[in-house]
Amino acid sequence: QVQLVESGGGLVQAGGSLRLSCAASGRAFSRYAMAWFRQAPGKEREFVVSINWGGDITYQSDSMKGRFTISRDNAKNTVYLQMNGLKPEDTAVYYCAAGGTTYFTSSYGFWGQGTQVTVSS
Repeated sequence: QVQLVESGGGLVQAGGSLRLSCAASGRAFSRYAMAWFRQAPGKEREFVVSINWGGDITYQSDSMKGRFTISRDNAKNTVYLQMNGLKPEDTAVYYCAAGGTTYFTSSYGFWGQGTQVTVSS
């Protein structure tokens, strides 16, 4: 079992940056691929980026490539999402997920409660 808790969301102006964190409980954290998804009001949950257990392979949505970066620290049981050049359309609840495969939403068995990111124009 893995429990995930996101933090770091908030209100930021367009062009600004935020770093989200996802703290995981459970000793198996380092075995899991991790990912970030997001969901805007009235829209389906959308894949953002994933990272393999070793932290050396990432897979990213084309629409966010170059602006968002995922990383992980297995010693701290934490995965991060660095977001730069934020746009109002990036406004969403951002979710951390564990145990799945790249962008396949249904493949992830563990989810956090989400953290709100709001980008003002």
